[in-house]
Amino acid sequence: MNTDNAERSALTIDGRTLSYVDFGGPGRPLLALHGHMSEGMSYAGLAARLAPDWRVIAPDQRGHGDSDRAADYSREGYLTDLEALMDHLGLRRAALLGHSLGAINAYQFAARRPERVTSLVNGEGCAELGLDGSNPLAFVLNLPQDTCPSREAFVTRLGPFAPFLASAVRERPDGTWGLHFHPEDIYASEDQVHGDHWADWTGSACPALLIRGTAGGVLSAEQAARMTARRPGTRLVELATDHFLYANDLAGFADAVRDFLASVRS
Repeated sequence: MNTDNAERSALTIDGRTLSYVDFGGPGRPLLALHGHMSEGMSYAGLAARLAPDWRVIAPDQRGHGDSDRAADYSREGYLTDLEALMDHLGLRRAALLGHSLGAINAYQFAARRPERVTSLVNGEGCAELGLDGSNPLAFVLNLPQDTCPSREAFVTRLGPFAPFLASAVRERPDGTWGLHFHPEDIYASEDQVHGDHWADWTGSACPALLIRGTAGGVLSAEQAARMTARRPGTRLVELATDHFLYANDLAGFADAVRDFLASVRS
């Protein structure tokens, strides 16, 4: 995976750093929003496959990666960050892509600021979720919250979660190692992303692609069908993979995104 052209930059929002990765190139801008416990650099493979037609710019959303923690993880907070990033980049309009948390952020932004969004890619972002009050990310509260003197020691402490979270381990400024996110922030953010978001999903009119994983994804076949039927201009693609679409089927995900964007490109 070649990330030689990737450039990390940051902006300050109310005294808080929001870091982002610009994968560069001459293409049209595509803002890519990751899910919980991920980061902007996770889109390196997608950026390489979409180049040179698309210039992928991927923030580390609040509380993730190199971005600072925030005072809250509300819906409005995430959307404010996205608008601030677009303003910082001088982008009047752009295509938006998101996965999971990032997908909900993307379609909510499109509903509330439709004049700024040209097209929308939703990877496993539900229109309604968590209505039973449960939090599927409660397990994060059992992750180690302190640090270790070496990466190897911290990965060992992750136990059964190591295969999934080893890439989230970072060196801290003091030389110790820990996660690039704080578990309690993730839990709070997951709680606040739950709800009935149908009005936002159907609240924009730009062309949209909805991508669902058929092998253990979060978005059910029934809800995906309703989301496609209730929002005109929405195309549904199903991939034989799980919730982590672009991690576990990068080729299929990239092909679907490329074909969709080519079909709506003016």
